[in-house]
Amino acid sequence: MNFFGRNKEKNKDKEVIEDKNKGLISRLKEGLAKTRHGLVDKVTNIFSNHLVIDDELFEELEEVLIQADVGVHTTMQLIEELEVAVEEEKIKTTDALMELFHAKLAVMLQEEDGGLELAEGLNVLMVVGVNGAGKTTTIAKIAKKFKDKDKKVMLAAGDTFRAGAIDQLEVWGDRLGINVIAQQEGSDSAAVAYDAVQSARSKNADVLIVDTAGRLHTQKNLMDELKKVKRVIEREASDAHVEVLLVLDATTGQNAISQAKLFDKAVAVDGIALTKLDGTAKGGVVIAVKNELGIPIKLIGIGEAAEDLQDFHPKEFVDALFADK
Repeated sequence: MNFFGRNKEKNKDKEVIEDKNKGLISRLKEGLAKTRHGLVDKVTNIFSNHLVIDDELFEELEEVLIQADVGVHTTMQLIEELEVAVEEEKIKTTDALMELFHAKLAVMLQEEDGGLELAEGLNVLMVVGVNGAGKTTTIAKIAKKFKDKDKKVMLAAGDTFRAGAIDQLEVWGDRLGINVIAQQEGSDSAAVAYDAVQSARSKNADVLIVDTAGRLHTQKNLMDELKKVKRVIEREASDAHVEVLLVLDATTGQNAISQAKLFDKAVAVDGIALTKLDGTAKGGVVIAVKNELGIPIKLIGIGEAAEDLQDFHPKEFVDALFADK
């Protein structure tokens, strides 16, 4: 192929990537519609309805943010930072304050982009979270993402407690053409993890995703079990890249923060996948999660399709929230 032919191919590839990115951003805007119409419209109205920056504006903003599950601690921090900036930077207009509000949100979310990065060799992703948060579906979507990148992926059915959990994961494995390591219902989860690591090694897998139980009604037993599973993974995959991903349901609001603290204390969570953002008008929980927990958001779920599980990009998220309708 000559030089011009290569350039033409490169330009075509670039156009495909750009179209894909536009499609993802469009889906992000659609997925955040409820939050945009709930939280963002209310915030925008506050700024537009006030001719001057005064205490009343900040009080109304505080009320809206708390109602949107931003959380009391994060809301008070944000309001205080805005008030200080108004004084120090001599901000006079509500339009300028609105721009500053956008910028503060992006910083509070996190500075770094999310996503799951693979290291050389075996990568083990231990996925935790309560039942109903969308854990199994998230695992399937992650597995598909890696398989589409030509990575050899395996799954471990470590939720041996919930009826049907093993079958559910095996159905996904069949659909995706991915091997699932499983034992009988009621088996020791740590034993499943052990078998899965050995199998992943023998088959030279790139990624092993380990499902775990999520029953919070026996909280201490669950957390002890998760600790044991993690110890086994770290022991048997000592030279592998091991991460703990916590799946949280955005529609549970501040309860998600409480859940995260429990799981982080037990197994030291490395990242968060925040699901069902398309189902809540209280998307402020995204801000609270990172600011109050200090755990990076890696993935966000904004719909049912596989491509609706997206890498988290703070700036794109804020832009999508405040996008024109």
